[in-house]
Amino acid sequence: MLRDQPRPTLPERTRPVLPEIWLFTDRRNDAGLARAIKRLPRGSGIVFRHYHLQDAERKRRFETVKRLARRHGHMLFLAGTPVLARLWRAEGIYGQVGRRSETRGLLHGAPVHNAREIRQAKRTGADIFFLSPIFSTRSHPGQPPMNSLQMQRLATLCDGAVICLGGMNRHRYRSRKNRLTHGWAAIDAFN
Repeated sequence: MLRDQPRPTLPERTRPVLPEIWLFTDRRNDAGLARAIKRLPRGSGIVFRHYHLQDAERKRRFETVKRLARRHGHMLFLAGTPVLARLWRAEGIYGQVGRRSETRGLLHGAPVHNAREIRQAKRTGADIFFLSPIFSTRSHPGQPPMNSLQMQRLATLCDGAVICLGGMNRHRYRSRKNRLTHGWAAIDAFN
């Protein structure tokens, strides 16, 4: 076929490259958040949570984070509803959703802690499985961390990118990284 002839089919839509490093926003990292976002490697991911803020204040804070994320080439997910993620122009949604159709047009990152939650996330079409807690974490005090075998068993059940979460930093991720994991996420590691 010559180059100037029409293609018989449209090219397949390519999926975006998923970041290997993710920053979760939270009340406890809010004061240093701008600095943390700037320190992330270009093309990292950010999950905006900030559950502690009221709606209007949360929206303003999201817009500030979105400007920083865009400037540094980061992907931004919103913890909230798919409707809100579309309205606020996030690339993805973080959380459990009821039906696969709800996330159409958005990437979907699901928090998973056990096989039941992984099955639910798969039913709703999750693209990214944020598996935790890999290590002890302040976010889930008292919850025992996974050992390497538990982590591998649960990662095997996932049908997408597995991101290790819970007490993570670069060194800890390297100690647990395996062929099933795509990357790691943290709240405090970037402060």
